[in-house]
Amino acid sequence: MEAIKYIPAASVDKQKWNDCIDNAVNGLIYGYSWYLDAMAGEWDALVLNDYEAVMPLTYNKKYGISYLYQPYFCASLGVFAKQPVTAAVTEQFLKSIPPRFRYIDIYLNKDNLFPVEGFPLTERINYVLSLNKPYNTITDAYRNNLKRNIKKAEQSKLQVKQHIELDAIIALAKETMQRVSAITDDQIDRFKKVVAHAKQFQQAETLGIYAANNQLLASAVFLYSHKRWYYILVGNHPNGKTLGASHYLIDRFIALHAETDALLDFEGSDIRNLAFFYSSYGAAEEHYPALRMNRLPRLLRWLKE
Repeated sequence: MEAIKYIPAASVDKQKWNDCIDNAVNGLIYGYSWYLDAMAGEWDALVLNDYEAVMPLTYNKKYGISYLYQPYFCASLGVFAKQPVTAAVTEQFLKSIPPRFRYIDIYLNKDNLFPVEGFPLTERINYVLSLNKPYNTITDAYRNNLKRNIKKAEQSKLQVKQHIELDAIIALAKETMQRVSAITDDQIDRFKKVVAHAKQFQQAETLGIYAANNQLLASAVFLYSHKRWYYILVGNHPNGKTLGASHYLIDRFIALHAETDALLDFEGSDIRNLAFFYSSYGAAEEHYPALRMNRLPRLLRWLKE
């Protein structure tokens, strides 16, 4: 195996990089250069041979110290390769991360789930649902409480609308996220660039569930690549909670895309309630690693413990 090269973002051959992501056995939408440019801002690269395998290094600086972090709306990154990723390849990439990155808090992808000596990897859980069966077959696996919520939505005459305006979803999503973790206008503006790019290539869909009075109760942006639909930006109004609006939204998306060779990627979650919600659709667990390392000087280390 040849040495892995560290390449600053400005010198990355974007065409070769995106070709690697396109043809990677474990490719994900987050790995494309246009996605990284929008969401990470600052990123450099580790590249094996002639872009046979790549790993983006999304970084920032604080108090003059460089650190790796996971950008917003990037569920997992890590090593992407045109051939199946092995433990040896994963180890070589991780050991090629320059020591100048004194703190690391990133998520790798499901094909990077190997123990690597000296790198404390912890396992996280994602949920994915295969859409390659008829709708009625998929719904047979729904939990009973989910079926009840969908029936409630139908009885409440909730309406599904496709191709709704992104700004309407963002407004509702910001309300939803502020109840959990704040999202900045800068992060939203960056994500708008992602959606605008994805729409050019028919890689984005928007969906909304409306009440009879035309109030938006549940909404989401779905992005597509590598035979995956990513359930990525979600907004739910409190008024829709008792009407099963969020349950109905995902059900309607499944109905629209049943019998296609694709997965619905729920992007998590380790949060118990969300895990139960996603698994209610018959979604299967998909495990991936997180890497957190503190290589800060001793005097600063305690700040990140």
